[in-house]
Amino acid sequence: MALRWYRSNLYNMKREHHIIDAKGMVAGRMASQISIFLQGKHKINYDPATDCGDTVAIENVADMKFTGKKMDTKLYHRTSRYPGHVKTTKLSEMMNISPSKLLQKMVFNMLPDNKLRKRLMTRLTFVKTK
Repeated sequence: MALRWYRSNLYNMKREHHIIDAKGMVAGRMASQISIFLQGKHKINYDPATDCGDTVAIENVADMKFTGKKMDTKLYHRTSRYPGHVKTTKLSEMMNISPSKLLQKMVFNMLPDNKLRKRLMTRLTFVKTK
């Protein structure tokens, strides 16, 4: 008997809600775990062509930590597409400006580069702490 291939669809799929406390967690390892939750790779019915991931909420983003000397040595580059217009920002400056945007950028770069990437990122939220 031939095996039948099953593709889950949006109607029989259940999304879970994960709340992650970022206090004291290493940023890169947390970002890779978040990307797994967003893609749904932890589920039995994972399909790379289907949006079957869960929603993720992050608390205490400003309290995440980095290993080694990354706060002083890691640089982020961006350009305006004009010659000589490369702007460089240190990781410590990005953490002071907006740690949630930094984590969002890290997770965005860990997701596969396809049409589902933006839709997956809409399910990542940040909880404001008092």
